Amino acid sequence: MIRKTMSLLLVVVLTSCAELTQLAQQTLDSNAPLSQNEIVAGLKEALINGANNSASILGATDGYYKDDLVKILLPPEANTIVDNIKKIPGGEDLLEDVLLQINRAAEDAAKEAAPIFISSIKSMAIPDAVGILKGDDNAATQYLNKTTYDQLFNLYRPKIKASVEKDLVGNISTKESWDSLTGKWNKLANGMAGQIAGLKPVNTELEDYLTQKALDGLFLKIADEEKQIRKDPAARVSSLLKRVFGSLDK
Repeated sequence: MIRKTMSLLLVVVLTSCAELTQLAQQTLDSNAPLSQNEIVAGLKEALINGANNSASILGATDGYYKDDLVKILLPPEANTIVDNIKKIPGGEDLLEDVLLQINRAAEDAAKEAAPIFISSIKSMAIPDAVGILKGDDNAATQYLNKTTYDQLFNLYRPKIKASVEKDLVGNISTKESWDSLTGKWNKLANGMAGQIAGLKPVNTELEDYLTQKALDGLFLKIADEEKQIRKDPAARVSSLLKRVFGSLDK
C-alpha cells in the first residue's frame, strides 16, 4: 500500500515537473507574445521563491531578534514598565530576555509559514496574476496578505502566547506584568479623576499586538523579495522569470 502511494506521488511530481519544463521551454522564444499561462506560472514561481526565502530568513536563529527592521518590541503602552525596570539591578537584562523569548517564538512560527503561502499561491487565478504583474511593486505581497493573513495569525499567536506566559523572575510572566500594569492604568483612566484629566484606557491585547508585529515583519521581508525580482534582472533565476518580469522592463 505504501509503495503504491509513493508511486502515485512520484507520478504526480514528475508530471508537474514535465509541465513546468515544457512551459519554460516555450518561453525561450523571446519574440512570442507573453501568454496568460506564462504570467501565472512566472508569478507562482517568483512568489514561491520569495515566500520560501522570507520564511527561511526569519525562521533562522536571530532572524527577528537581530534584525532591527523586524525585531518585535513591547507595545508603546509598556514604556512605563521598560523605563522603570531598567532602573533596578539586572532589570535591563530581564527586559531583553523577555524580548528574546518573544522573537524566538516568532522565529519558530516563521519556519512553518511557507506551506501556508504556497497553498495560496497555487490557487492563484489568471485575473489575479495579470493584475499583480501590472500592479504596484508590492502587489503580490498585498495578495498574499489578503489570502493568508488569518491562517498565519493562527499559526503565530499560540507560539507568541506561550512565550509571554512563561514565568520569569519571581514566577511572574510578561503577560501577568502587562495585565497588572494596564489594569491599574485603566482603573485610573476610567475613574472620575482620569476622565477629567482626559486619560485614555489601554485596550491593547498583548498577544494580538505582538502577533501583528511579527506578521508585519514577515510581509516586510516578502515585499523586499518581490521588489528585488521586479527591479533586479539578476534576481530572475530562470528563463521563465526573465521572460515574465523582463516584460516590465520594456
